[in-house]
Amino acid sequence: MSRLMPFAASTLLGMLASGCAVGPDYQRPALDAPAQFREQTALSARAAQAAAAPATGTDWWRGFDDPVLTAIVATALDANLDLAQVVARVSQSRAMLGAATAALLPAGELSGQSVRFHQSLRSQLGQILDASSPDFDRNGSYNELNLGASWEIDLFGGRRRAREAAVAELQAAEAGADVARLSVAAQVADTYLLVRGLQQRLTVAQAQIDATRKLVAIVQRQFDAGVAAELQLRQAEGALSQVAASVPVLEAGLEVAMNALDVALGSQPGSHRELLTPITPVPAAPAITELGGPADLLRRRPDLRLAERRLAASSARIGVAIAEYYPKFSLGGLIGTATTGTAALFTNDANQASGVLGLRWRLFDFGRINAEIDASRGREAEALAAYKLAALHASEDVENALVTLTRRETQLRTLNDGERALARARSAAQAAYEGGVVSLLEVLDADTRLLAQRDAQVVAQLEASRAAVSAFKALGGGWREAAPPAESSLAAR
Repeated sequence: MSRLMPFAASTLLGMLASGCAVGPDYQRPALDAPAQFREQTALSARAAQAAAAPATGTDWWRGFDDPVLTAIVATALDANLDLAQVVARVSQSRAMLGAATAALLPAGELSGQSVRFHQSLRSQLGQILDASSPDFDRNGSYNELNLGASWEIDLFGGRRRAREAAVAELQAAEAGADVARLSVAAQVADTYLLVRGLQQRLTVAQAQIDATRKLVAIVQRQFDAGVAAELQLRQAEGALSQVAASVPVLEAGLEVAMNALDVALGSQPGSHRELLTPITPVPAAPAITELGGPADLLRRRPDLRLAERRLAASSARIGVAIAEYYPKFSLGGLIGTATTGTAALFTNDANQASGVLGLRWRLFDFGRINAEIDASRGREAEALAAYKLAALHASEDVENALVTLTRRETQLRTLNDGERALARARSAAQAAYEGGVVSLLEVLDADTRLLAQRDAQVVAQLEASRAAVSAFKALGGGWREAAPPAESSLAAR
């Protein structure tokens, strides 16, 4: 036995030094991706023609060149309560990593007690002592102070795999915080654009109402004079009602959008009305350059990093489950002093010490361990499928956002051409009216057509800018590549 102990100790230390751990060593899975997006050529042509400056870096909303938008996004990133919850979860994950790291190290404990007692004569012990020694001292004391240490030796790497999983979970939580930041910025930008679009549409609708009222007044006078038919009057009145009916809907939508914006900024509804009261045009979408390809999404999009890190954590937990097949060895020790009086504390006669080599082995529980391993492998398979599906959805998001952006801007250019044509027609009608060739009716009719075209322009501009926000979100919120996850950066925390 004496010869086996050094051999066992040297074997144990050798296995610990080699860092072996049961279970699979994680490798990031390779995903198939095309060389470029389907709309990449159209987007590159758009970037070459765009008048706005390209958006670069993670602060992509600055590319809209709108100071109010920049200010409210900054406020939301500081005050949004959904984001605050996610940041708190990062702190929780960091604490769990600290616990998993501490589990690899020895644990120490200082304990002590000082007891004073008075023996009862009615207890069984008291009756025995009273019968054998009637004059025994019923009062006594006991003092003890110990320093103990224990260490479960991670011989087969179960605890190291647990720490590996905790590192991946922390990285996943940090990626989740990036997801939340991107989502909050995109939500605030989209809502702000909606507010500006609805404000512009209300302005156009009010101008339409004014022009249509003038048209109705003229037709009414002509009808009263017997010049116009009743059909013309009723058609004009119907057109006025149609335009006027759109105003309450637009106003309700504007109030809802402003309330949503206030909540996203972490404040009560109505808190930022003054900031949004000056009506400004819908900011044009910036150029999107240096797009990269679908493979770059794996580094850019935080939700893909989140899914990949969860996959890494589930892989590490397989090793945690497999380690339960093997015995657990622990070392323990205690040194201290104990005496019935305080004067003898810390003397040689009061010293005490112990050492323990512990063994724990679930030797007859392999059926349950098998079930735990199978469950861990099933969770890894689920996480892998989720990662692959997230990558597919990421490509889908980009393709949808890019095609919406390019097609909406094509629509906007067509509407701009139509607006210029209608503006010329209105000028021609005004000149003809001033020359006495046509009546004011034709001029007002040209006004209503022009204003309807301008409303369609506002909608197209709004949807194009919102599509740009969706594109930035789908692309990961900027072109600054995220560093690949590395345990070394977390191990020091």
